[in-house]
Amino acid sequence: MTALLELKQKIKNLYGQYEVYLLPIIKFVVALVYFVWINANMGYMKQLDSVFIVLILALICSILPSGVTVFVGFLLMLGHAYALGMETAAFMLILILFLAVLFLRFSAGQNIVLVCTPLSFGFGVPVLLPIGSGLLGNAFAAFPAGSGVILYYFIRFIRAQSAALQNPDVEIFDKLKILTDGLMQNWAMWITLVAFVMVIILVNIIRTRAFDYAWRIAIVAGGVCYVLVMLGGSLFVEVTVSMVTLIVQTVLSLVAGIILEFFVFGGDYSRTERLEYEDDEYYYYVKAVPKASVSTSERSIKRITAQPAKEEKKAEVDVASYANPIFHSEEKKKKAEVEKMVSPVSRTEVDEVDFEKKLEESLKDL
Repeated sequence: MTALLELKQKIKNLYGQYEVYLLPIIKFVVALVYFVWINANMGYMKQLDSVFIVLILALICSILPSGVTVFVGFLLMLGHAYALGMETAAFMLILILFLAVLFLRFSAGQNIVLVCTPLSFGFGVPVLLPIGSGLLGNAFAAFPAGSGVILYYFIRFIRAQSAALQNPDVEIFDKLKILTDGLMQNWAMWITLVAFVMVIILVNIIRTRAFDYAWRIAIVAGGVCYVLVMLGGSLFVEVTVSMVTLIVQTVLSLVAGIILEFFVFGGDYSRTERLEYEDDEYYYYVKAVPKASVSTSERSIKRITAQPAKEEKKAEVDVASYANPIFHSEEKKKKAEVEKMVSPVSRTEVDEVDFEKKLEESLKDL
């Protein structure tokens, strides 16, 4: 466990140190995979189905806000739909405007969830997206997640009906009827949409509660809710759900959710503290869950050689010391010269002076 905590701390420190470079790289990779998925499932317009176009668009999205990736994906969808026919492009445009006006405007900061929704289906862990959205976001993440489910199934339906939509012998109203029925009567889409919304709301509600291990309970509850909704929906409508595939996908998503909880939250509930405060107007009851972390020691190696010691010793020899006898002799010479200048009267002259006689003469004058 200590090794995992040290790894987590090192990853956080690395990301904090190089966030300026890592964030554009992550946005570039997400946009690139999303655009490649669109071209792989649609790809009707050859001008857009190009690696260079995808790379340029992903590079532009890497330096712009994440919401730009959503709208660039919309443009790619419209371009490929236009290659199928004017009716398909018009229907796709109306659907995109409907989703953007009614739903996506309420979750502007979380619209990147729409981009990740088809990717979660592509990697075989669809339930991971609603669980992760409920853990990292809020209940409004259900809007882009639901919109992503609708676009995912609608693109798959267009791919299945591409031959009929491209046929010039089919009337316009017949094509519109095919598109409308493919959207409104796609029961697998509606069951998945309900499951995604319910899982996001349930996970977010449990995750924000104050009891211990709320994140892990929310992850397990979200997986169970997804399985029950998918199985229950298949009983009421004619939708075939593979039990084995559903269970395997859910288990993989739960494991990924636990890993996500460890790196994002990682609370140590064994050291939980409950505190109480009060002021003039309120009482405060606080539950403090410390983070499970370990201090990583950074080792620095200092190389010591004998060369600096020799140079220091040489400098000490070159520096003159006041204790050197040379300075004492010079000091004696200077002291003798000063005494000679200050007292010009010699010692013999001082000894010949009769101080008693001088004193008697001074008294007589008085």
